Order: sequence, then C-alpha cells, then structure tokens
Amino acid sequence: MRIKRGTVHARKRARVLKQTKGYKWGRKSKISLARTAILKAGVKAYRDRKNKKRNNKALWNIRINAAARPLGVSYSELMGKLRKAGVLLDRKVLAELGAKYPAVFEAVVKMVK
Repeated sequence: MRIKRGTVHARKRARVLKQTKGYKWGRKSKISLARTAILKAGVKAYRDRKNKKRNNKALWNIRINAAARPLGVSYSELMGKLRKAGVLLDRKVLAELGAKYPAVFEAVVKMVK
C-alpha cells in the first residue's frame, strides 16, 4: 500500500504562502517565488538587525559630541577623561543624559574636567 502525502505537501505550501502575506506581485502567491522571497527576507532581516545596532551606536556618539561641545570639550576628550576617571557610564546612557537631562550631563562633564 502506498503512502499518499498530499495533505503534508499542501500544508507545507500553505505555511510558505502564509509567511509571504503582504508581499507584492507573484511573491505572495507563487510557491517558487515565495520561497526565494522568504530566504532573501530572512537574510536581509539578519543583516539589518546588525546595521540597526551600528547606526544607533553612531548616533550616540554624535549626540554625546553635540552635548559636550557647548561645555568646551570634544567627544574624544570627554571619553578619554571619563575612562581615566573610572566613570562606568556607557555611550547609550551618556547620549540619553545629553539629550534629555543636560544639567546631569553637565555635572558629569564638570566632574571629569
């Protein structure tokens, strides 16, 4: 007696098409196009999660520098002084302080000057 796998095959295809919901053109309805679209989407999502982190780290540096310049110190000078003083605030926190709590940021800068 042979084993028929029509339901398994149909379920597999349905799962692929469910993942491509909202895609344009044949990529949402044609299995061969949908499979490649899913693969590429996964690769790009993985890559862009890394790029998002990279972009945010660059933005923190810019914000720290923008907050530090009016206080008479550049970004690189500030980071060097913070390291020598043993201040353990990371760039994300410093950028937040510079943008939302300028008085606190100024106190940190004066402490290490």
